[in-house]
Amino acid sequence: MSIKANIQAIEEIKARHAEISGRASEDVLLLAVTKLHGADEINEAIECGITDIGENKVQEIIDKYEKLKPVRIHLIGHLQTNKVKYIIDKVHMIHSVDSLRLAQEINKRAEQHDLDMNILIQVNVAHDENKFGIDKDELEQLLGDISSTCPRLKVKGLMSIVPYAEDLEEVRPYFQMAKKLFDQIKEKEIKGVDFQFLSMGMSNDFTVAIEEGSNIIRVGTAIFGERDYR
Repeated sequence: MSIKANIQAIEEIKARHAEISGRASEDVLLLAVTKLHGADEINEAIECGITDIGENKVQEIIDKYEKLKPVRIHLIGHLQTNKVKYIIDKVHMIHSVDSLRLAQEINKRAEQHDLDMNILIQVNVAHDENKFGIDKDELEQLLGDISSTCPRLKVKGLMSIVPYAEDLEEVRPYFQMAKKLFDQIKEKEIKGVDFQFLSMGMSNDFTVAIEEGSNIIRVGTAIFGERDYR
């Protein structure tokens, strides 16, 4: 199938599962994950209606930035503090903030560029040693510290990556945990924290993620096909 056909199919699936969760399709953002895909493929997806893309690596953002049609770029992979300066003026949102040190570096670079940066806090709800993200019990403390020390950061919600499973019912509890955490923090009305986005669900499990409350799904393979890791 073509990129256009893949996007149309995903949008139809997204609409069905958004309806199950009592929402409209447009309430859930399809974020096209473009890791290892070239500018031509990405621009084709943009022409087919993709408004936001997600990149895992700073270097790929730098390499592709000037070649892309207008699009909002999200940094969704692990971000090292020494790489923040290279993308601070190029991205719309950083999904993978998991420490006060990283948040403060983003704040510092945002201040230098006189801009505000949207961020999500990455939470490791599954306690998966192979995934980044803070423990849910550390979340409120981190939010308070960011609120008090990082005035240029706009904390917009949470991001979570769950373990891969063939049986999607195995991952549903993790999505439920993330949504519960999201709702709990939103109710607390922490200063400087404006929870709007829950980023969870990828090509293999975005249907369940939507049903459990995700409003940003990060989909790559289902749009572009398998990546060439050579």
